[in-house]
This record gives sequence, C-alpha cells and structure tokens, in this order.
Amino acid sequence: MPSLFRRKSAHLVDDAVAEFTSADAASAESGAASHRKGYTPSKKELGKATPKRPRAGVVREAPPADRKQAARRAREKQREARAEQRAGMLAGDERYLMPRDRGPERALVRDIVDSRHTAGTWFFSFAFILLLISSLKFLPPTVTLAANLVWLLVGFAVIVDVLLICRKINRLVRERFPKTQQKMAGLYMYAAMRSLSYRRFRIPKPRVKIGEKV
Repeated sequence: MPSLFRRKSAHLVDDAVAEFTSADAASAESGAASHRKGYTPSKKELGKATPKRPRAGVVREAPPADRKQAARRAREKQREARAEQRAGMLAGDERYLMPRDRGPERALVRDIVDSRHTAGTWFFSFAFILLLISSLKFLPPTVTLAANLVWLLVGFAVIVDVLLICRKINRLVRERFPKTQQKMAGLYMYAAMRSLSYRRFRIPKPRVKIGEKV
C-alpha cells in the first residue's frame, strides 16, 4: 500500500510539472511573437479599433449653417483666387500669365523693353497736354501750334524707338532661341504695346532695371 500511494503521488507531481512547462512555453512563444521586429498586433488582439491620427496642419472647415453663409464663403474664395492670380501675374509666374505673355521669348521681349527708357511713355502724356491746351481758348494760336509740333516730334520719336527695340529683339531672339516657333511680327507688336505703357503699370512687372544688360 505505501508503494501504491507513492506511485500515485509521483504521477500527480509529474502531471503538474508537465502542465506548468507547457504553459510557460506557450507564454514564452507568444511573448516572442509579440516582440518580433515589425510585428503589429491586430485590432482583434488589441480588443478595440486603432484611432485614426489627425493630419498635421489640416483644419477641417465646418459646413455652412445656411445658404447665406455658403454664398459668403464662395465669394471669399473667389476673392482669394483672384488675388492669388493677380499676384502671380505681377510676379511673372507662367501658371497665371495670359497666353499672350507666356513663353521664354515673350519674357526676353519684356526684359528688352524694360531695360531702357521708351519714348512711348511720353506719347500719351503729351497728347493729354495738347488736349488741355486746345481747350483753353484764351491762349494764342502760336502756343497751340507749338504744342502740336512737339506732339508730332514725340510721335516720330516713338516710331524710331520701336524700330530700335524690334531690331534688338530680332537679334537676341534668333541668337538665344534659334528654333523658336514664335512669329517675329507678333513679338514686335508685343514690344510696341509694352513700350507705350507706363513702367509702373506694366504687367508682368519689370524684372530688370533701366540700363541693365539683357
């Protein structure tokens, strides 16, 4: 009988040791799996959904409360878009320029015109002065005649100035863009129209100073 009880106790001890060993091995295996490089536990293992991280710097705009607020937001966006477009045009950004201003050839023409004083900027000023003198009836006819002669001289100077600009455009465009598809007549007209406008009102704004080499 004593031997029977000892054998039964030995079996119980062996079973307990085996159960503890298997549980320890399973725990170690699961711990190793959880610490593997690049291992990400699933939502099921975590027991809950992983919350989404908000984007940095992105602020969601609340929906408009009514039609009046929606219309106001639309007007604000349109005003911002127009301001951005105008700023891009003044800076010479190709994305915002009109088709007539796009292209490296047109940019070169603008630089040629902007790098010099043009007689065209005085043409409309003298035209306004002539109109003012003609409206003053108390002035003698000689003054009106002199004003007309000066205005004609300015017009002649404009023609000569435009011809000199076109000559330089023809030379530089053919040197720097030998395979250009631009028509020279179109570039000449573009330069003439820009030379007639005041420097501060030109769009895009001049990017070269007067006297600077192009």
